[in-house]
Amino acid sequence: QEQLVESGGGLVQAGDSLRLSCVAPGRIFTSYTMAWFRQAPGKEREFVSAFTWNGHEFYADSVKGRFTLSREMNKYTMHLQMDDLRPEDTGDYYCVARSYNYPFTRDMNGYTLWGQGTRVTVSS
Repeated sequence: QEQLVESGGGLVQAGDSLRLSCVAPGRIFTSYTMAWFRQAPGKEREFVSAFTWNGHEFYADSVKGRFTLSREMNKYTMHLQMDDLRPEDTGDYYCVARSYNYPFTRDMNGYTLWGQGTRVTVSS
């Protein structure tokens, strides 16, 4: 079964940085839209950012200017650099993927592959 594997979460203070990573199978990495969602305690999962299969980037307004996506093509790895972290960024972060056959969406129900999640905790 194909898997997405996240890493890089942790406990930091407000204003600090973290970099999350997601390793995907090559077939997924090169032809799927890959995205990050997060879920704060007691809240619904929300879209954070995405790389479409053809290289477009999207960010939630709440993270624009603070979070940056990048990719290591030879390692099939997507990174999410998170700077100037705030307590409201706390949550479980999930790497997800969606086939290129479908248009980009910010709706979590549009993503069929999910990683196990990595926890980010930002203290004030």
